[in-house]
Amino acid sequence: MTHRDYAALTRNVAPAEVKAFREWARTSGWVRATRPPVSATQVVFVVLFVIFFLVILVMMASIAGSLFSQSVLIGAGVLAPIVVLGLVAAAGVAAWRGWTGTGATWQKRLRLREFASARGCSYAAHLSSPAYPGMIFDIGTDRRSYDSVRATSGRALDVANYRYTVKRDKSSTVYRRGYLALKLDRRLPHIVLDATSNNLLFGSSLPRRFGKSSALSLEGDFDRYFTLYCPPEYGRDALYVFTPDLMALLIDESSAFDVEIVDDWMFVYSTEPFDLLRPAVWQRLDQIVDTVGSKTLRQTERYADERVDDASLNIVAPQGRRMRRGMSPAAIALFVAGLLGFVAFHALRFWA
Repeated sequence: MTHRDYAALTRNVAPAEVKAFREWARTSGWVRATRPPVSATQVVFVVLFVIFFLVILVMMASIAGSLFSQSVLIGAGVLAPIVVLGLVAAAGVAAWRGWTGTGATWQKRLRLREFASARGCSYAAHLSSPAYPGMIFDIGTDRRSYDSVRATSGRALDVANYRYTVKRDKSSTVYRRGYLALKLDRRLPHIVLDATSNNLLFGSSLPRRFGKSSALSLEGDFDRYFTLYCPPEYGRDALYVFTPDLMALLIDESSAFDVEIVDDWMFVYSTEPFDLLRPAVWQRLDQIVDTVGSKTLRQTERYADERVDDASLNIVAPQGRRMRRGMSPAAIALFVAGLLGFVAFHALRFWA
């Protein structure tokens, strides 16, 4: 992504262009390759919609039977199937539009595809379960990237938004994030930079928690902006990667984002989806790649895990590949509250 042309993001797009692009996408097979699979939620919506109106129809027929004459009921019997079919068709159209996208969605896809082409990249409206090793990519169900702009030559680079669904008991929550994925030359130990600026009430906004033994304090003001986590025995390796000049770049360019290095990938995560039609968003992401990304590549090009016998091998010892997970502050608070409640209950029974 070296050529920086942002014109396609903001140019005026005529309705005829959108229509032609939509027709091309359907006839060429592009829409089938990029649209998301039909979700269980969409199927349930259509089924419940039909059942609901069938129940209403039966109730109305029962009431009408006691109020109107036979001729009126015959007319209603002819009209009712037509109404039901119309409602079913409306539900189907609504589900189809939700699946394939509205006119505004297609206009966005056209702009992003032109933008990606101008940068020598490919564009995909949807990619199911992207095979990345980052922490957000193995959580929940219905995992997919959307509006992905990927480099087609040179170093692998992907900018996209991402969604996944987490089910808890009888409810489910859909999470959406933006990410930048940059391929590195060397495999590195698992390192996470948790930005303090996007923390929530109970702590980190990251979907994973790491134990205090994995936290590493760095010099200067860096701890005000990031909490660095790495495997306990890899503190010196983390300091080798995150030199003072790289830490300064991280503070200047990406302090609003979380950063993860895992295997030979660097990920930059946003807690909200990127607005990929805004040139300012792309300018900031390009700046991160040009500064933080380039410096990380230079700093790690000679890295070798000293715990591996053969330094020429591009691998990390097993204990450095993934950090152990910790409990979230909310889970700890819930556990403590439950424990105190248990103790209080039995204390009252004892003294009663």
